[in-house]
Formats: sequence, C-alpha cells, structure tokens
Amino acid sequence: MITIIDYGVGNINAFVNVYKRVDVPVKIARTKEDLEGAQKLILPGVGHFDHAMTQLNNSGMREKLDDLVLNQKIPVIGICVGMQMMANRSDEGIMEGLKWIDATVKKFDETKIQQVTRLPHMGWNDVIPVKDVGLFEGLQDNSIFYFLHTYYFECNNSEDIMAVTEYGGEFASAAHHENKFGIQFHPEKSHHYGEILLHNFAKL
Repeated sequence: MITIIDYGVGNINAFVNVYKRVDVPVKIARTKEDLEGAQKLILPGVGHFDHAMTQLNNSGMREKLDDLVLNQKIPVIGICVGMQMMANRSDEGIMEGLKWIDATVKKFDETKIQQVTRLPHMGWNDVIPVKDVGLFEGLQDNSIFYFLHTYYFECNNSEDIMAVTEYGGEFASAAHHENKFGIQFHPEKSHHYGEILLHNFAKL
C-alpha cells in the first residue's frame, strides 16, 4: 500500500493513476488519522519552498510524519519540492525544512549554464544512478526523466547522493539516506521511465 500525502501541493491524481496502471493499491492521506498504518509514503511538491512547508505544517500531519519517518523508519520518497523539503533549509525561502536528509537547497548558478534558456531547468534530461538501492532497477542505461526546477539539492554527505544529472555542472538529482529517498525530477510526467521507478519504490 502506497500512501500519498495530500497537503494541498502537488498533482496527487497523477501518482494515483500511475499506481493503478501497475496494480499497486494507493491511499490518499489528508489528516494524521489517514497516516495510520502507512507502509510507504510519497511526499509530492511543486512551487515555492516556504509555501509548501507552510501547507504541510498547517495540515496537521507534520508531527505524525516525523514519527513515521524518523522513528518508525517507514520508507518515504520526496518528489521535486517534496525532495527539497527534506533538506535542512532552502535558499528559496526562510523556513526550516524537514531535516530528514542533511542537505541544503541552492539556486543554480546561471553563469555556468550554456543553454539559451537557463532557468528553470525544464524538460528531459539524463539521470545517472551512482548508488544502488533498488529504486533505479532496470533504469541504469539510457533513462531520461522530466525536470522543472530552479533550485537543486546539495547533500552535505556525498554518500547520500543516489543519482546525478548534468546542468551547468553535476548535481544530485536523487538522494537516499536510510529509509528516505528524494528525486528532483517528476516521475509522474516521465512516461514509462517514471512508471518503472514508482513501481520500484512500491517493491522496496
């Protein structure tokens, strides 16, 4: 059972549809009671860091999520801004992050980007796994995913980097620490590559 956290930020239905296609049961959590018995969690996110953190903090689910993730060690995957929220803080805002992974979210340096349209980093790009924890099973070669972001996740511990992508330099497009996973790209918009990855998470 996959529990998708609905705190008012992110395309929940897109994830539900992917899991329906691969025949994995899903549940949507909008209250702390909905989180009871969660086996795996998805934390989606789009938009501004502080807005997303405010929405989550005001949802009534924050304390329960911290318990599930930090104490009960329930597997969780943060997606796009959901990944960035797992960090200590972000240059995009002033609020503290969840501090689930020791990292800081930083803005891309536009001077290092060769593309005519520099920011946001938008469209399809390669994702190269550098750490084998099962999430990229079957996706090691020639896998591309859809990105849409201006800020990137910088791990303070290099061992937490799970995959890298090139955009004005190499950055961590996926991270992993214990039961916590983060991906900067959008698997729900990445066709069969994203479907494989989300299915892999369900099987971990």
